[in-house]
Amino acid sequence: MQGELRARRTFLALWGVALLLKVAVAARLPLFVDEAFYWQESRHLALAYSDLPGMTAWLVRLGTLLGGDHVLAVRLPFLLLGALVPWWVVRIGRRWFGVIAGWNAGSLAVLLPLLGALGVMALPDVPLAFATVLCLHAGVRLLREVSPAAVLELAAGLALGALSHYRFGGVIVAGAAAMLCLPQGRRLARDPRVILALAFGALAWAPLLLWNLENGEAGLRFQLVDRHPWAPHAGGLAFLPVQALVATPPLFVLLAVAAWRHVRPQRATRPQWQFLGLFGAIVLAGIFALGFVTDSERVSFHWPVPGYLALLPAGAAMLARLAPRWQRLVWGVAGLGLCAVLGWLLAVSAPSMRAASAGSKHYPRNFAGWSALAEAVRGELARMPPGTRLLVDDFKLGAELGFELGDARIAVLDHPLNHAHGRAPQLRLWGLEGPPAAGVAQPALLVLAPGHVPFKALLDRYHAVCGMLGPLPPPARTVLVDHGAQRFLLLRLPARRSPPRQGCVTPALAWIDAPGPGEEVAAPFTVRGWAFKEGVGLARVEVTLDGAVVAEAEYGAPLDVRGHFPGSTDPHHPHVGFQARVDVPASLAGRRWLGLRLHGADGSVEEWPEVPVRIVSAAARR
Repeated sequence: MQGELRARRTFLALWGVALLLKVAVAARLPLFVDEAFYWQESRHLALAYSDLPGMTAWLVRLGTLLGGDHVLAVRLPFLLLGALVPWWVVRIGRRWFGVIAGWNAGSLAVLLPLLGALGVMALPDVPLAFATVLCLHAGVRLLREVSPAAVLELAAGLALGALSHYRFGGVIVAGAAAMLCLPQGRRLARDPRVILALAFGALAWAPLLLWNLENGEAGLRFQLVDRHPWAPHAGGLAFLPVQALVATPPLFVLLAVAAWRHVRPQRATRPQWQFLGLFGAIVLAGIFALGFVTDSERVSFHWPVPGYLALLPAGAAMLARLAPRWQRLVWGVAGLGLCAVLGWLLAVSAPSMRAASAGSKHYPRNFAGWSALAEAVRGELARMPPGTRLLVDDFKLGAELGFELGDARIAVLDHPLNHAHGRAPQLRLWGLEGPPAAGVAQPALLVLAPGHVPFKALLDRYHAVCGMLGPLPPPARTVLVDHGAQRFLLLRLPARRSPPRQGCVTPALAWIDAPGPGEEVAAPFTVRGWAFKEGVGLARVEVTLDGAVVAEAEYGAPLDVRGHFPGSTDPHHPHVGFQARVDVPASLAGRRWLGLRLHGADGSVEEWPEVPVRIVSAAARR
């Protein structure tokens, strides 16, 4: 009784503290771009969308109906569903692995970083995880007795999962395979009550299937064909180290051993144990195998969560039999892992911490800059004629600005990102993507995000925008967020009925060859690089330090970059190199931000993203 009471108190304490921390983080963390698009979908309610079934958008709409368009309101239903998941893990563990193991399994579910952070963001993984534990709990109950409550729970779980994500199909396949490996499971396949629950779950896929039938299977093609190479590659090799990291190494090893022990009949004295072990093993092994042929560019480290949910009760029972020092290692490292994840999300929510990470590959681009951009857009729109339309570069800008401005119908240009994330069909259905002439039939404010395409493809993107809208006017404003780690260009487009056909004029492109990012330099030092501007060329280039001009560069040195940007029409090619000598007082020693101010021949003035340099005095270098 003392052990049970201690395990229960530990779970309640961990669950309560984790929930409070998640609410605090969720209230501060800016919306991730996918969350913003789900908010946009929630303003166009439907049974299904191009990227997902309807459940995520419905939950977002419920949250905003209760709390308005606030980040915490958007995430509130997901926080509540995420908080319920550990309780269902407890229910499975208590019934089939012992009361103490059940409470400990719930505690592990709270601490496992992939599960502990569920609900902080409004993502479809939350209802998918909850649907999984409903089905697992119903499945182990049905292996003992086919009761009305278990059948209803199974039907509810299957329906919720079908309405959450395409990936729930993998949960169904793993669950069916695990059941069919057991004699008791094969008997269930002939029970009319279970068949009725399965039929109800199958009907829940109808909205998604109907959407695909009406839209040329666009969603299915994206999820199953377009985003996956379906050709062998080495991406699957990262599965074990990545999962060991995100699940914490000791706990990952414990769950892997639990899966191995409980898939073997001689070790599994109960069919419920073997079902959970088989399910977890099939999920983990299946995702590991698919990692060698499926998408390796987008995040997928969270896909094994359903497998971990099945293995946690067995893992908790095994943990109790280990030596105390090993128990402390598993608990301690798991706790540190959850703290690290929540700590990182909290850091991302702090503007100062985001700014500190600027210039590194870990900069949280998809969380940063949206409020600053929205403020700049409001200011520009206030200066433009009444009726000015807002036109943005891609779905990310449309969704994030839509949330910030309270407008779910911002027009979006055709963009590779819209297609790469499966959002282009949905934007077309809403009438928000093209034809581009609609964006210039009245005055428009165009917002471009140069950082949303690889730098080597930026000129091609500018040419594509020119093809849609004609020559681009000088940017009215450049918005640099976190020293330009996020950079946006605001351009005022005059009203015209059709795009003019003259040559392409675009924003400028530039590069600082020396000094390199993070390089240590002693004053005075030389800045070298290149810059050009399509159609009109550049008049001059200024060098800035922490935003202040410190030198004017000698522009026009011979430096041919047309091998990297074929088809460029800057009239100065191949003389687009620049060089400047920068001398600063000793008081400016330390980490500084080096940038460029580009003056176009058309009168444009653009700020280029800054790079960090460390200035040391000549005496310190000696």
